Amino acid sequence: MPTDQDVDLVDLVVGPVAHGGHCVARLDGRVVFVRHALPGERVRARLTESGEGRSFWRADAVDVLDASPDRVPSVWPAAGPGGVGGGELAHVALPAQRAWKRAVLEEQLRRLAHDERAVPVLAAPGDDERGGLAWRTRIDLVVDGAGRAGMYRHRSHDVLPLADMPLASEAVAGLGLFDRRWPAGARIEAVVPAGAQAGVVLVDGAPFDLSRGRPDPRPNARTTVQEQVTTAAGRWTYRVSAAGFWQVHREAPAVLVGAVLDAAGDLAGARVLDLYSGAGLFTLPLADAVGEGGGVVAVEGDDRAVRDARRLLHDRPQVTLRAGEVGGVLASGVGATDVVVLDPPRTGAGRRVVDAVAALAPRRVVYVACDPAALARDAALFVAAGYTLDAVTGYDLFPMTHHVEAVAVLTR
Repeated sequence: MPTDQDVDLVDLVVGPVAHGGHCVARLDGRVVFVRHALPGERVRARLTESGEGRSFWRADAVDVLDASPDRVPSVWPAAGPGGVGGGELAHVALPAQRAWKRAVLEEQLRRLAHDERAVPVLAAPGDDERGGLAWRTRIDLVVDGAGRAGMYRHRSHDVLPLADMPLASEAVAGLGLFDRRWPAGARIEAVVPAGAQAGVVLVDGAPFDLSRGRPDPRPNARTTVQEQVTTAAGRWTYRVSAAGFWQVHREAPAVLVGAVLDAAGDLAGARVLDLYSGAGLFTLPLADAVGEGGGVVAVEGDDRAVRDARRLLHDRPQVTLRAGEVGGVLASGVGATDVVVLDPPRTGAGRRVVDAVAALAPRRVVYVACDPAALARDAALFVAAGYTLDAVTGYDLFPMTHHVEAVAVLTR
């Protein structure tokens, strides 16, 4: 006799990849977004969101009837069907993951910006040698009612306890976070910078002493970490909050700083505007690139990031740090600008910020994007304002996930 779960099983022929980590299939004319599949496969999938009132359905492939040659055994089974989020491409060979991300970038640019270019997606140094694993220098975990560390199931608030986290760097994995019991319901943040001998663990935002297995009550307990970024242009040291935003891939800061400096061109004496500047990842190299004869105006709205940036940039007189919402700061005036660098959140910059940047008439805009759709939308706005989209390069800084970083260069 069929069970309720059997009723939710459907056979699908899987179509192209789509933005968001799934592929598109059709069932009796209805669009079904399928996770854990690959284009061209025939799969048996369990419907996870369905119903006549929905414009599309969702499903997880639970049985592969005809496999793609790009399918490999999952390197993280706990992120498979019904499992945690954050590893939805763990069944895809690394070259095919990059082809997947390239297809998404190109499709979004074509659909939203009417731009037909081919977009390369480049691997980060060391990822191929590690099989796309062990790249996260920061991980966030949640604790179930039994005190076990884990992650949320995809599109759920249910905690799935884990035995390991294959994307975590060797140093983070070595902390033994899954080998002990934690306060039920707690949130764990663990950070070990690339190349560092020690890191920081926070439990519900407070420092935790792993050696003693208890919170660290000392007023001088560490809540910051030191990050090193080295490129062909130089080497920089940052001290940033362990709970603040920083690129999680061990090579991402250097990859992106190098890409931004290359894209910005000769900045000696230039006036640069660094929007969504965070803790100063780009601001510090940009300050050194413009020299004392130039200037950098950095704009950031997050209070914790602003504090990190003030500490970092105190000895760079050519930097002016403006704290506040980016659109509001731009409206209040930022002065003449030659080059704009912006690294907005996943939602993108949006029309208000794009229009304000275009009104400054910088000769070049370097746009760092973590969402292909937001990048394509904002690129179209810049083109409409008189800019040319000169180049777009993708960087695979999130192996085993659908996420991809991109750097776009626009000139006036």
